[in-house]
Amino acid sequence: MKHELAAIALLPVLFGQAVVVRRRTPRLPEPQGNRSGSEGSGNRLRLFIVGDSAAAGVGVSTQRDALAGRLVSHLSGDFHVEWKLEAKTSRKAVDVCLILEAQAQKEFDVAVTSIGVNDVTHLTSLGKWIRQQEAIVGLLRSKFHVRHILLTGLPPMHMFPSLPQPLRWYLGARASRFNKELKSFADRSAICEFVAIDYPLEPAYMASDGFHPGAPAYDLWGRHAACVIRRRFDGA
Repeated sequence: MKHELAAIALLPVLFGQAVVVRRRTPRLPEPQGNRSGSEGSGNRLRLFIVGDSAAAGVGVSTQRDALAGRLVSHLSGDFHVEWKLEAKTSRKAVDVCLILEAQAQKEFDVAVTSIGVNDVTHLTSLGKWIRQQEAIVGLLRSKFHVRHILLTGLPPMHMFPSLPQPLRWYLGARASRFNKELKSFADRSAICEFVAIDYPLEPAYMASDGFHPGAPAYDLWGRHAACVIRRRFDGA
């Protein structure tokens, strides 16, 4: 409640800062490269990566250096990974729902999602966002037969160098609340697991826009997600 009251009082400042940040922050392209393929040896593992610009790999130049590429690379020593990436800049949770509904039915073993930063910045209500997350998980389970889902948490937006104060504080507080609810939802689900993004928000880990992950961050994220998947599927 205190957060909401403070935000109302600061609304003119927050709005003005948001306009300036949107105007000044460079819009980085999505990386070039394949968005599906197969790699590695061992037991078959069908991997589906879904979400927004971070899932798409914005911040690096090739998919090999993005989340999909690093995740597949870290898994390919233990599995024959058949993978697909379905992600795009600016997607909110509602957009991901619509895309999944329109996709042809296909079976996957594990899915990794990255959805929420755009909902935070576009002021989607927390309740609506969680309901949309539930719908996404339902689609992944019923339509794509996913056995395990890694729900990636939002990054610590209160530390994003591209955001001025108090906008940084406001978005960071919203991201923290979203993460708390997403983790709670994952903990109640038999097939979901919350995965925190713990890469350091140092210049070397950030893209040039000060908003997206850079190559070292994607590698750390991919390595961590691969460890979680390996723990679930080794010997399957």
